[in-house]
Amino acid sequence: MKFLWTTLTVTDMDASLAFYQDIVGLKLQRRYVAGPGMEIAFLGEGETQVELIKADAKPAVTIGKDISIGFQVESLDRMLDFVREKGIAVAVPPVQPNPHIRFFYIEDPNGLRVQFVEMM
Repeated sequence: MKFLWTTLTVTDMDASLAFYQDIVGLKLQRRYVAGPGMEIAFLGEGETQVELIKADAKPAVTIGKDISIGFQVESLDRMLDFVREKGIAVAVPPVQPNPHIRFFYIEDPNGLRVQFVEMM
């Protein structure tokens, strides 16, 4: 079995695309209309991608606070400076639970926690 993607339902496709492209750094692979009132976009390179779905029939999104998606970065300090420069609030400040990993969280435009992780 192979893990393909994580699907996120979004309320504003353009704002979500801007976040995942400009902040997270994912490359847009494809974006298309999937039927009346529905649009889908796939982002990321490699085997695993992020799928965004915007459906007019679902104007609100419910996201549990116990769910997050994580992205590895080369430098946590540079990423922290970058998100602060962009005016994005840090939801959970940097944590280092052991000598080999550090991370922090922000939230995407829909309230999903996004974790940036530095492996050391």
